[in-house]
Amino acid sequence: MIKFRLLFTWLCLWALLDSANAFAQAIRFQPQGAAAAGQGNAFAAQADNPSAIHFNPAGLTQVQGIQGYFGTTIMGGSIKYKGLTGIDSRGDLGGSVSTPLPSHFYLSANLGAFRAISLSSLTVGLGITSPFGSNTRYPVDGPSNTAITSAALPLIAIKPTIAYKISDALSVGVSADIYTFASFLGEGHVEQKQISAGALGIPAGASIELNGTGTGAGVTASLLYTPFRNKVGKPVVSIGVVYRSQAVLPLNGSLLVNGAKVADASTDLVLPQMVMGALAVWPIRSPEREWKVEIDVEYVGWSLNRNLDVRLSNGATIPQPQQWKNVPVIAVGTEYKWLSPGWLPHWEVAARSGYTYTEDPVPDRTFNPGIISLPAHTLSLGVGFLCKGAGRFMGLIPCSGESALWPKGIGLDLAYQEWFYESRTVAGNQNPTVDGTYHAFVHLGTFSFRYLF
Repeated sequence: MIKFRLLFTWLCLWALLDSANAFAQAIRFQPQGAAAAGQGNAFAAQADNPSAIHFNPAGLTQVQGIQGYFGTTIMGGSIKYKGLTGIDSRGDLGGSVSTPLPSHFYLSANLGAFRAISLSSLTVGLGITSPFGSNTRYPVDGPSNTAITSAALPLIAIKPTIAYKISDALSVGVSADIYTFASFLGEGHVEQKQISAGALGIPAGASIELNGTGTGAGVTASLLYTPFRNKVGKPVVSIGVVYRSQAVLPLNGSLLVNGAKVADASTDLVLPQMVMGALAVWPIRSPEREWKVEIDVEYVGWSLNRNLDVRLSNGATIPQPQQWKNVPVIAVGTEYKWLSPGWLPHWEVAARSGYTYTEDPVPDRTFNPGIISLPAHTLSLGVGFLCKGAGRFMGLIPCSGESALWPKGIGLDLAYQEWFYESRTVAGNQNPTVDGTYHAFVHLGTFSFRYLF
């Protein structure tokens, strides 16, 4: 019985944690603010609203006064699978709309906004995001149900941030990245469910679940260099450099069979280090209108995820190599903005679009259908509205007031993204039921509200 539990726990842990790491590629799920999402997430060199906390902390020095930025993403899609035997199946993101909704919250404060503090070069902020907010579900009676019926990783990131303006041309920033789980998001833990194939003494059709929680931390360090500005001091060329360290997330969980706990197990989930370079150019930046073009290139170090060695409750350790590779992520985006146009005075109106390419880091042997691990092409569209002065938001709410408790501006950003995945045929997987051809698509809408105080 002990031998059975060791082997069975190892098999289930491999399935879950391979899925968990594949979900970790969803850290590339970058709609962490609608202004950036509308530009294909090419925002690290612009970084001029509170979502700079996520995209480039150094850009926070451009955010004046006290500002809040928060919103959410509504996401749907499906995964089509055709096995080598010709049987078709379809998975989704936990339903027609993925829940819990991936959301974002940012609050920034330039210390110069406080009369008692003369530190206008220093800005602090706090971000809370859900970079792993999606999940996957397959039919319980599907052809690969012994590999997965559902998987979820509702991880949140807490990001206290500080940015300092060294000169008009150079700013630096740093944030702590604290990854953890919250009980109000989904089940409050990572989990995978599957159906027993009837091996190792477990009755065929028995429900198997593995879940776990943990907390880990990393750091993001960045700079924003602006070598050229126009006559009124606004950037016309900006360069952003961002480094995100790896973070080790200990996971401790339970193996359940038909709801009964049969073993404890743990492992360390390694989130990869990332390096990004970004360039933004404003061919037009006048008092009436602005036009920005940006390209961001990121290198994701998935090869740091060398293994997922499983530690069992009896003290034994089972090695589990991953064989992942480093991959690039390339984003190109543009924004055209009208500043207080005659047809809508007291407003700034922006039109945005972008494209993102994400390469797939997972080889056939360790592919898991619990995630959409396919090369992805993302097309983005977006609009933004910022109301100030005598304008009225939605025609009713004053956009600015004399009271310190009333904002000086109210904004709304909207973005739509369509993720087109290249089809992929998996062969030679560790679980033969996974072999087959996969097609997928995801569509999502992101909205963010902005408040200027």
